[in-house]
Amino acid sequence: MTLNVLVMCPVLFVIAIVKFLLPVPALRRLLSRLMTAVAETWIGNNNAIFRAFGVLPVEARGLEGLTTGEWYLVVSNHRSWVDILVLQSVFNRRIPFLKFFLKQQLVWVPFLGLAWWALDFPFMRRYTAAHLAKHPEDRGKDLEATRRACEKFRLIPTSVMNFVEGTRYTPAKHAALQSPYKHLLPPRPGGVAFVLSAMGGTLHSLLDVTIAYPGGTPSLWDLCCGRIRRVDVDVRRRLLEPWLCEGDYGEDEAYRERFKRWLADLWSEKDALLGQLLGEAPR
Repeated sequence: MTLNVLVMCPVLFVIAIVKFLLPVPALRRLLSRLMTAVAETWIGNNNAIFRAFGVLPVEARGLEGLTTGEWYLVVSNHRSWVDILVLQSVFNRRIPFLKFFLKQQLVWVPFLGLAWWALDFPFMRRYTAAHLAKHPEDRGKDLEATRRACEKFRLIPTSVMNFVEGTRYTPAKHAALQSPYKHLLPPRPGGVAFVLSAMGGTLHSLLDVTIAYPGGTPSLWDLCCGRIRRVDVDVRRRLLEPWLCEGDYGEDEAYRERFKRWLADLWSEKDALLGQLLGEAPR
């Protein structure tokens, strides 16, 4: 894996620097495609290493009919930093390269921030209610940033990834949020709704992903030490009903409430599925 980093990382950064220095739209699009190919090769090499050493034993189902020529919205539960490697293992070169929404502060992470920017990962600045009360002029800027990112996504087939819980599940967070679900935190609907609104009819379908670790939630260190015994991944392709892409979540209360109910139903189904994957007896 170290050799993979030493070989692929410099290639990625050289292309990223060229893209940064040459702000020509057509050239940047070409370099974006090249960077995506490099990133997919990097991930493919990592996956081969994981398989060779048996450190990420993923059992996935529901991958039939997926293609790199369509646009997908991918939603998933979030348990561990290992989730990202699991998703890359399952979807690399089966669907378009996964694009995650990242916190604005991550753009300053050495090396990786530049790579994420060059790969067109959207950076989002979240404003608290207290901040918006003092600075109402910032209201709506997060939505506008989402719209700008989604405009780029329209140019080539893309998979937009969203961890709907907004953070990794922990028992402490579960208790603090008084989650009505046994295995999940409450979903945060705003981000998903904004992407659907901004992408309009471009998205072909929703990939509803459920990740389960029957042996317990692992850390990245557990992965490195080969302690992960099994990862179950369930993928369900769902059609996006037209109404989901036609409302205004911020302004239309009726749409907002309907969207929340739709997502809550999806989350209830996912919670039950997680129980099955974790080996619970059906109730």
